[in-house]
Amino acid sequence: MRLLLDTHIFLWYITNDLRLSPEVAETIRDERNEVYLSVVSVWEALVKYQLGRLNLPSPADQYLQVRQDQHRIVSLPLDVSAVSQLLKLPSHHRDPFDRMLICQSLEHDLFIATSDEQMMKYPVKILRTH
Repeated sequence: MRLLLDTHIFLWYITNDLRLSPEVAETIRDERNEVYLSVVSVWEALVKYQLGRLNLPSPADQYLQVRQDQHRIVSLPLDVSAVSQLLKLPSHHRDPFDRMLICQSLEHDLFIATSDEQMMKYPVKILRTH
């Protein structure tokens, strides 16, 4: 499986948050799967950290990168072809970070691991987290 982690799923995974189901955690750990974290999610997490809405044990940029590397989660850059998918999307969701993850999922044929009901309204492959 080729899997793109929604921002909250990545954060739940690296902090062992109980909201992440054991099945999804195992899917992320399974070395047969390709697991991606979008640069968009890193951007979103850093914004939340700056605003004081995300507490982390060390500076956010360092912490996120170390944890991503520890868990063999590959960075997914944002490219023009993925952004162009935005023109094909209905306006179900107003969150620009999530809309870019949807675009990347469509462009790169990735499942999205999320618990966000709004994202599930789009024509993407979803790995439900609950």
